[in-house]
Amino acid sequence: MKEELIVWDIYEISTLSSSIKGVMLRGRIRKFGLLNNKNILTENASDDENKVRFAVIKDTDVSFIITKVKEMIPDSQVKLIKKDIINPVLSKLKVNLEDRYSI
Repeated sequence: MKEELIVWDIYEISTLSSSIKGVMLRGRIRKFGLLNNKNILTENASDDENKVRFAVIKDTDVSFIITKVKEMIPDSQVKLIKKDIINPVLSKLKVNLEDRYSI
């Protein structure tokens, strides 16, 4: 029996001037997801400075997450950067390009 894979959308949080690192943003977003019964993956971007990425199951309404992020970090910006990704790696986006790898 073939297993159904989960499809994710990836969002990126950046700021105009505030630091994202050192404020426990990933853990706070994760806890917010747990309290709201939502699947959310979070990771610091290792391929770009001062950015955090999160992923939600495809077509999830993220307005509640964006509102909470802006409440925690007022000068933050959240944008959708990748859609329909299976088993995403959030820290380094180029890892999600399947054509780069052979097994």
